[in-house]
Amino acid sequence: MKSLFKLFFLLFFIIFSIESFSQKIIEDYQPVKKDSFKIGTGEKDFFPFIQKGYTLMLPKNQEINGVLIFLEDSKYDQKNRSAKQIYTQASENNFAVLSISTEIPLDFFFSKSSMNSAHEHIQAVFDKYDLPNKNIFFLGASLVGHRAMRYIKFTKENDFKFQLKIEGIVICNFTMDFTRKWYQHKRDIKINRIDLWEPKFINYLLETYLGGTPKTSPENYHNFSSYSYLDEKNENIKIYKDYSIRAYIEPAIKYKLTKQLRTLYENNSTDIVGFLAELKLTGNENTELIVLQAQDNPSSQKTSQLTWDAINKDELMDWIKNQIKK
Repeated sequence: MKSLFKLFFLLFFIIFSIESFSQKIIEDYQPVKKDSFKIGTGEKDFFPFIQKGYTLMLPKNQEINGVLIFLEDSKYDQKNRSAKQIYTQASENNFAVLSISTEIPLDFFFSKSSMNSAHEHIQAVFDKYDLPNKNIFFLGASLVGHRAMRYIKFTKENDFKFQLKIEGIVICNFTMDFTRKWYQHKRDIKINRIDLWEPKFINYLLETYLGGTPKTSPENYHNFSSYSYLDEKNENIKIYKDYSIRAYIEPAIKYKLTKQLRTLYENNSTDIVGFLAELKLTGNENTELIVLQAQDNPSSQKTSQLTWDAINKDELMDWIKNQIKK
C-alpha cells in the first residue's frame, strides 16, 4: 500500500512539474500571397512570397517577466529555428518568445513596408496577449540579427505611438557593414572559388535598393549599415548606445581561408568588433564580446546560423536575467 502511495505521489509530482514548466505555443500566419520577388537579372531569378505572421511561446500559468523577439523568416530559416532553441530557458524564467515573419523571403528590410509589417504584428501580439512592455530583448544570427538592427533604427526614427522598451540586443555573427559586404562579394565573384549564388544575389539587392554601389552611393550604404568602417560619422551607432549588448562571433579564420580564400576583411567578425569599439566611444560600457573557438562548435561547416546553434543558451539566459537586475 505504501509503495502504491509513493508511486502515486511520484507520478503526481512529475505531472505537476511538467505542467508547471510546459509552454503554450500560438501560431498565426496568413495564406501565402501568389506572387514573387525579383532577386536577380535572369528570367528565373524570382523567389515566391512566404507566410506573413508570427509564432508566440508563452510560459504557461506564469507572470511574464519580459519578451525575447526574433525577426525570422517563416520558411527559409525553417520557421522559428533560432527562437525555439531558447524556449526552455525562456519559459523557466517566465519570458515569452516571439518570432515575426514578413512576406518577403530573405528580407533585408530594405523597404519601410516590411518594417511596418513587423511593427504592426509586434504591436498586435502585445495587445492581444497583454504582453508586458518591459525587458524586451532582440536576438538573432544572420538576417535575423540584421533585421533587428534595422527595425530598432526604423522605430526610433519614426513617431510611433507604440514603442518597445528595449533592454538589450544579442548579436550573433551577422553583417553590419554593407560597404564591406559588397566588396567581399565583388572579390568572391572575381576569384570564383565558391558558389557565387549568394554574392550575386546580395549584391544585386544592395545595388538595386541602395541606388548603386558603395562607390556611387556611399551614404546610402552607410545609412543602411548599423556600422561601417569607412563611415567617418557612423551616426547609426548612437541609436544603440543605451542598450545592453552581447555579441557572439566565430571568426573561423583558418576555415574561411582554406575553404573560401577569404581574408580577415571578408569576415562578419570585423564588423562586430568595430561596432563594439564605436559603442564604447559613445559611453556604452555594457557590452560583451563572446568569441567561439573551434572546440565550441564541432560542426564541420561555419555559418552564422550554426554559430547560433552552438551558443550555450543557459548561459545566455543568465546574461539576459542579469541585465534586468541592473
